[in-house]
Amino acid sequence: MPTRTRFTIWRTLAAAAVTLLTAAFLTPAAAHGTTGLGASRESRPVHSYEHAIREAVWVDTGLDGDGDGRPDRVAVDIVRPREPAERGRKVPVIMDASPYYACCGRGNESQRKTYDADGRVVQMPLFYDNYFVPRGYAVVGVDLAGTSRSDGCVDVGGRSDIRSAKAVVDWLNGRARAYTTRTGATTAAADWSNGRTGMIGKSWDGTIANGVAATGVKGLRTIVPIAAISSWYDYYFQQGAPLYDSGPDRLADYVNSPDARPRCAEVGRRLVEGAPRTGDLTPLWAERDYVADARRIKASVFVVHGLQDLNVRARHFGQWWDALAENGVDRKIWLSQTGHVDPFDFRRADWVDTLHRWFDHELLGYDNGIDREPMADIERHPDQWVTSKVWPPNGTRAATLRPGTGPRPGVGTLGLRKGTGTASFTDDPRRSESDWAARVDTPTPDKAGFVTGPLTRDLRLAGSSRVTVTATPTTPTAHLSAVLVDLGPDTIRDYTASGEGITTLTDRTCWGASTAGDSACYKETRAATADVGFTVLSRGWADLGTHADPGKGAPLTPGRPYTITVELAATDHVVPAGHRLALNVAGTDRDLIDPPADTPTLTLDLARTSARVPFVGGAPAFAAATAGSVAGPPTTPGRLDGVPTAPRAHRIP
Repeated sequence: MPTRTRFTIWRTLAAAAVTLLTAAFLTPAAAHGTTGLGASRESRPVHSYEHAIREAVWVDTGLDGDGDGRPDRVAVDIVRPREPAERGRKVPVIMDASPYYACCGRGNESQRKTYDADGRVVQMPLFYDNYFVPRGYAVVGVDLAGTSRSDGCVDVGGRSDIRSAKAVVDWLNGRARAYTTRTGATTAAADWSNGRTGMIGKSWDGTIANGVAATGVKGLRTIVPIAAISSWYDYYFQQGAPLYDSGPDRLADYVNSPDARPRCAEVGRRLVEGAPRTGDLTPLWAERDYVADARRIKASVFVVHGLQDLNVRARHFGQWWDALAENGVDRKIWLSQTGHVDPFDFRRADWVDTLHRWFDHELLGYDNGIDREPMADIERHPDQWVTSKVWPPNGTRAATLRPGTGPRPGVGTLGLRKGTGTASFTDDPRRSESDWAARVDTPTPDKAGFVTGPLTRDLRLAGSSRVTVTATPTTPTAHLSAVLVDLGPDTIRDYTASGEGITTLTDRTCWGASTAGDSACYKETRAATADVGFTVLSRGWADLGTHADPGKGAPLTPGRPYTITVELAATDHVVPAGHRLALNVAGTDRDLIDPPADTPTLTLDLARTSARVPFVGGAPAFAAATAGSVAGPPTTPGRLDGVPTAPRAHRIP
């Protein structure tokens, strides 16, 4: 369990009584913080969840994605407190727009929406409604176009997906039309909403939040994207290298409702044609690149991501975070050691506490101090967290590291001096980043490894790295992998196991109010850990054929050198004193990218190969940490049989 005290879900009767009296005597503006003057520091559970208003509307998106001749309407299920409505008070909205409410479920227990005989939502997945409705928020679950009870077609992050949710924000602000039924003419007004909306969601849901924020829509005050995609091209490819063996058409077919699949065949065809397996950038991918539109964002952003997420990989949060910073967006970030996991399942008490205060500040205007707290929380070891006032920390600067030939053939060095000579490897699709790290001190034909000596002091990396290589291939096609590794024993979250760093228990804890049809009690979890001899910090891939144009690959001329820069995922990691830092350059990373058409041997020109790595303290910090060390294996060898790579599959995000 986290070390901080669990946020006060249950209050004493005396405290509850004081809260009720306070709510009764405050003016509506003061009671709900709409003045923005910090009239209250915390929203309280003073409203009845059992008697909350539950209703559904269908919002007109203005699109006809399924080509049936009428505008698509998306289903919007609403749970909101009855008491403010009876008093004529307006409330803010927490929205989760998702394609998963019918097909797959949400959360660690795969909850789906359930309905009563009149079509009103009984169970809204996750704890948001149980916890926040009693505190004066409305919680809204939007079925993306083409899914569950909505019209239209899924287009995997494109115009239809984003308009599905943006239209609801517009409706909440009086700019769009909604109806009481899917096909009827009776309109519904959001006269209970104050227009302030916060979007939240994990994976595809969080991706939609990113995309809607990038439209600059008015009324969207904050988003909380969890393990979210920032550019759909980078979900399927990296610099031309295919990360999955299928395209977005299969993902659309997976979540489209059964009645939508026949009428959405044309949308599927466009997804196939617009996303060629060559890895070329096309207009389809440009439409789904939210990073490019970060300048439009008006909402604040609270990013949550697993540093070892091999589904929505850490590159997504890194490039998104950099774009937010460049455009001056108010932001906060949590980085865990997990894979693709919701913070409710790896840091539950602190998550509910922090999310509560975030929404109170951003949607109710409470001056609760969260904007003055450290910007970043980072999980350094399982269940052990540190903070940074800003992220990356002040004083973080990129150092240029140079690979060189070592005292033993096939085992190179990594330092600040420019290297000489060459290093070669042959692509072996049977090998992975774990194989390369485990054999970094042994010459093997499938990788080129470069290692520092044991560090004399801790060295912290924070941010995104890049590796520039000049490589001469023997074939017309070649893929590259570049991997940074902490060589040394540690206990980490076992991100390659089925729980991706957590184990689900049988005991339950409760987070809000419950009804007979919607329990606020969820299974507890604990960290699933592994003892390892090395830890992969950051990874990146590229098709060498994109050396001249990252948007279009071209055949290579065997025997000709090519220079390319491979972007690595963002990280925050401390390499402890006594450990070593390694850079491995190789071909196919088994289970993480697909192999090229050929089996190339690549020769690296070490004088024209380097890595730009962000260290807290920059190059001087690296120089101090490696001063007096000698490249080579540690004096006391440790286990070098790190966590095995998980079997690769095209998982839904």
